[in-house]
Amino acid sequence: MKLLVTGGLGFIGSNFILKIFSENKDISIINIDDQLFGSNSKNLTKIENSEKYEFIKGNITNNDFVSELVKKCDVVVNFAAESHVDRSISNSKPFIKSNIYGVFTILEAIRKFDKKLVHISTDEVFGSLENKSADENFRFNPSSPYSASKASAELLINSFNVTYGCDCLITRCTNNYGPRQFPEKLIPKTILYCNYNKKIPIYGTGKNVRDWIHVNDHCEAIFEVLKNGKKGSSYNISSDNEIDNKTIIKKILSIMKKPEDMIEYVKDRPGHDFRYSMDSSKIKNELGWSPKIGFDEGLEETVNWYLNNKEWWQKISQESLVPEWQK
Repeated sequence: MKLLVTGGLGFIGSNFILKIFSENKDISIINIDDQLFGSNSKNLTKIENSEKYEFIKGNITNNDFVSELVKKCDVVVNFAAESHVDRSISNSKPFIKSNIYGVFTILEAIRKFDKKLVHISTDEVFGSLENKSADENFRFNPSSPYSASKASAELLINSFNVTYGCDCLITRCTNNYGPRQFPEKLIPKTILYCNYNKKIPIYGTGKNVRDWIHVNDHCEAIFEVLKNGKKGSSYNISSDNEIDNKTIIKKILSIMKKPEDMIEYVKDRPGHDFRYSMDSSKIKNELGWSPKIGFDEGLEETVNWYLNNKEWWQKISQESLVPEWQK
């Protein structure tokens, strides 16, 4: 099987590729990535010389480029996206271009060459939920330009499934954590701020709740959907591990033996959803997937990875960790 992975130098994409290579000898991968914000070429140095791996720099909005590569593969796994919510608040145009038009470009090639697509989406399409958990049929209610662009892409994909009979599947996942995540996100940013002995900013009261899943568990779920998911279906991926941001930061402070007075409360983010939650019964019942990595175990492993791989992140300036809308 030959996979075309888009955005494979990013956090989840690179972990997916590494997992596929470590567990499957009969799969080859073409990885396309435009090496924009959040990508890191160091993520895949371990396999860059493999005969079954090829990296090609390029953008998914380039029609001819995407079409030529889709023609060569069996399945497209689309991780490529602008994914940093804070940046979508300060400038939403790149999110519309990549997350909507880029998906359209892939869909046109999928339709032309009769290929399969697994598209990676997000729990944020459902918006903030007070006390419910969204299943696959829950209505969309996106709150940020980022989540709106991802919801739009899903609607476009579903329209290609219905109108043209395309074989496209969608996975939605809760908050990921683990190695190789760009330090603008909460967990790696907190680790780096602790390392610099800087005050750790926390939005509002710190009580916003997310369901946290280790990236390796997410990647296993994606591969299970790729192999066995029903044509045209979507699958929610969650770990039933809802924790508020303040508790996450306190856990990291404890692991790194830092005082809790390093926490600094800052102005809340515009449109900051209070709670995300998804019901992942479908993928568990239909495909037999379930998460394996406990949060405390995975968090300590993640902290240690960043502390033991400082060369991976040391060139990232402290200034770049501050969201544009706060500057």
